[in-house]
Amino acid sequence: MAGKGRWWIVSGWRESVVAYIRAEAEPADKYGHMPRLYALASTLGQGIDYDDNVLFAAAWLHDLGVFLGHGPKAPQELSGWDHVPYTVSRARELLAGWGFPSAKLDAVAEVIQTHQPKDDPLRIEAILLRDADILEQLGAIGLVRAVAKIGRDSRYPTFSSVLPVLHNAIDTLPGKLRLNQSRKLAEPRVEILRRVISALETEAGPLLF
Repeated sequence: MAGKGRWWIVSGWRESVVAYIRAEAEPADKYGHMPRLYALASTLGQGIDYDDNVLFAAAWLHDLGVFLGHGPKAPQELSGWDHVPYTVSRARELLAGWGFPSAKLDAVAEVIQTHQPKDDPLRIEAILLRDADILEQLGAIGLVRAVAKIGRDSRYPTFSSVLPVLHNAIDTLPGKLRLNQSRKLAEPRVEILRRVISALETEAGPLLF
């Protein structure tokens, strides 16, 4: 589970991170989540004092453990796979090899460990990343990411199986946001999901399948 080896060291550690993720991201659509997440977290961080090196590294590497080739192959093992410990361990190894400041490796690890909605982050970089990750599950982007799992993820074999995911996003995720700016950005994204769900239920009713 150490990756497929299709990466290289380029001019700096940031470039190495991007090159590695571009090569390792499978399915390929998972790549786009990383630059979007970093850009969104950076936007949320405007006017806030945070370490951009820590945020960049954590944002680009936080989902490494969900890429194909980085987790268990057996379905029964994959269903219970917690990708975070693996991601933290690999991130430490990779960043150290690319020349990332060693004094900041613990900070990156903490941000990755507390980036999910269920977590209660303390570091500002973790709060920024977690809020951005929640926002990525809302709106048009959240819809596209959810729909992309249909038929590819065993948990979502049909269109109707992803509707609870969208309902849950609307009902639970906005309340988990920590920053006022995040809450403002969430409002139109939630409305988009509400309209899509309403349209689906109007057009298909019980026949969505």
